[in-house]
Amino acid sequence: MNTARPALSTRALWNMSFGFFGIQFGWGLQMANMSAIYEHLGASADQIPMLWLAAPMTGLLVQPLIGHMSDRTWGKLGRRRPYFLAGAILSAMALLLMPLATALLSAAILLWILDASINISMEPFRAFVADLLPESQRTRGFATQSLFIGLGAVIASMMPWLVTHFMHPSQVTAPGHVPYTVSISFDVGAVVFLGAVLWTVFTTKERPPEDMEAFRKMKAEKQSLGRVVKEILGCVRTMPETMRELAWVQIFTWLGLFCMWLYFPVAVARNVFGATDGNSPEYAAGVEWAGVCFAVYSGVCFFASFYLPGLAARFGRRNAHAMALTAGALGLLSIVVIHNKYLLLLSMVGVGIAWASVLSVPYAILTGCLPEGKTGVFMGIFNFFIVLPEILASLGLGWVVSHLLHNNRLLAVAAGGLCMLVAAVFVLRVKDDAPAELTNLVLNEQELT
Repeated sequence: MNTARPALSTRALWNMSFGFFGIQFGWGLQMANMSAIYEHLGASADQIPMLWLAAPMTGLLVQPLIGHMSDRTWGKLGRRRPYFLAGAILSAMALLLMPLATALLSAAILLWILDASINISMEPFRAFVADLLPESQRTRGFATQSLFIGLGAVIASMMPWLVTHFMHPSQVTAPGHVPYTVSISFDVGAVVFLGAVLWTVFTTKERPPEDMEAFRKMKAEKQSLGRVVKEILGCVRTMPETMRELAWVQIFTWLGLFCMWLYFPVAVARNVFGATDGNSPEYAAGVEWAGVCFAVYSGVCFFASFYLPGLAARFGRRNAHAMALTAGALGLLSIVVIHNKYLLLLSMVGVGIAWASVLSVPYAILTGCLPEGKTGVFMGIFNFFIVLPEILASLGLGWVVSHLLHNNRLLAVAAGGLCMLVAAVFVLRVKDDAPAELTNLVLNEQELT
């Protein structure tokens, strides 16, 4: 690994991470509203997981390819920034078009486009930290990304609620149409997504390859799709031991999160607000309140991100992550016995702590074991262990909810809590060769400025 990278100032860390605010704004709108959009367009509870298949499938296909391509890219915009920008433009277009969907098929197609576009922007951001920061700053770098992810998700999740309370539109939605509050929220999301990514593109410079001549030779090699796939599969076979151990942590973590994202909004609407009709005012109010709940866990994520580097330095990154996952698990499990909408906010505190750690600690551990020059492709492969459990959930969770949980959406959310507990156990088995500098990573003012 290159140890010559200079430490960056707080301002530089914020500039390079600000694009994630826009990415998460778009992602947060999708997570909080797509299940409700599908139900508005006539989907049943057991159909929702299959309709969400776009999210993991696009991640499985797009992220390794984009990672491989960005590793081999250098131009006027650098290595990663061209992909930030291209993905942001495509995502903004998809966000503008999504509220115009009037049928399940068109909404599902647009979700495929939106998810592929978000993945084009998102994947290089993880490699961006490894490219620009020294080892001793990477936990802080990923934590700064978590901070902006939390902030973006807070506002995105609350957007329909904010539109309702400040613009006072009608709460009745015609069958086959997306609610007006959601439509306005997605329009705002398109502007925020593109604007935030542009900020990072124009305020952050990238480091050129150290051996430019060797890089040009590598870039000049013909890269057929078959050869690219072969190289990616070769990297899969040679994954470092730490990456293999982290894989099980990621699999159970994201299976738990996907259970929550799929069913929490509709669970709140039907099991807490008592809605029986997807077009009723109670249903709209429940989905909006679920957005507020998502905003709370994202807000907790925002504040927890300030403390994660110090917590990781004091207890070790594995233990810190295990504690955070346990807090998230308890938050999701508590939802089963809660029938008051305000108490749901307390459950979201644990989820927010877990979310802040999920977005930073595994990546900080991972970057220390990756070979130089292949960070992008390995980060893309690491995404396999996010999307594979999501694909499993998309294909099988609908049957489980219908046949075993009797369409009780709250139980589906609680099942996610059990998965997080398993992930917390697996993380204690991960080998973390943290550098010596991390033992002194306590957010002192001199290093931050």
